[in-house]
Amino acid sequence: MKRFDLRNLKDDFYGRMVELLETDVNPQEVGIFLFEVGDFSSIQKSADIVKENGHELMNSLKFNEVDWTIVVKRKAD
Repeated sequence: MKRFDLRNLKDDFYGRMVELLETDVNPQEVGIFLFEVGDFSSIQKSADIVKENGHELMNSLKFNEVDWTIVVKRKAD
């Protein structure tokens, strides 16, 4: 399990999240991604991107007033 803080990227974290899943998370391993929520559209968009790339969204939850955490299991190669 690896944790990644993407809050510094604001609403431009999607590409980096996919890149980290593909390069830093082993197949079938879980990655935890922390990002900043603006208008809440980023929550659905992140879930859609995870699914589009064949990974499994295991959990999505509010971390505090402005931050969100998603737990993603990388697909098997």
